[in-house]
Amino acid sequence: MTVTDVQQQSANGVGSQRRVLVVEDEPTIAESIAARLGAEGFRVAVSHDGPTAVDCFQTWQPDLVVLDIMLPGFDGLEVCRRIQAQRPVPVLMLTARDDETDLLVGLGVGADDYMTKPFSMRELAARVNVLLRRVERAQLAARTPAGGTLRLGELEIDHVQRRVRVSGGDVHLTPTEFDLLACLAQQPRAVLTREQLLAEVWDWTDASGTRTVDSHVKALRRKIGANWIRTVHGVGYALESPTP
Repeated sequence: MTVTDVQQQSANGVGSQRRVLVVEDEPTIAESIAARLGAEGFRVAVSHDGPTAVDCFQTWQPDLVVLDIMLPGFDGLEVCRRIQAQRPVPVLMLTARDDETDLLVGLGVGADDYMTKPFSMRELAARVNVLLRRVERAQLAARTPAGGTLRLGELEIDHVQRRVRVSGGDVHLTPTEFDLLACLAQQPRAVLTREQLLAEVWDWTDASGTRTVDSHVKALRRKIGANWIRTVHGVGYALESPTP
């Protein structure tokens, strides 16, 4: 398989030449994604199978990966594992099935967000921009000696180093999971609606994305412990110290 480097400079240069690797085995979908992101000002490389995607990631050093789950060679979950082992990078995963198990597994191997086919190219471009802005905010926070460590019982959130510990042990979170936890921790025990979390963490105001919030909460619970996040049915979530 070959890798095609697509470069289109938009009038306003929104992408600022940030690099996006698109891994999708269906040529029509891959070309449509590449064209839309190219129009946004991104440089885009396209790969159509798992092994080529991993090789391209290593040599081309993208800033973000748009990754389909179903791929020849080996699947997108294995691609995600391998690239995250090389270098942490935001991953937007694409899936043809609205299967919660697939979504949770994807989030568990390092994906930051997901979209279910079919999807709008406008929304995909918006999600890509949101993920890259989140990386920029994290880099800025790492250079800013402020924020300190928030402690809630046995939970510690270090905003400067973006590290989380539970009962003294490190918990490895994706950038999205960290931002979700930090958002809940800003108001401990207060219930935040799914729409509030979607707007704060994802910069996304379309209520149709609230399932994304639910999936990330489930993935976060798996890592820090289910009792840390309380569900208020029909409303949202709250972070609180578990009852002994």
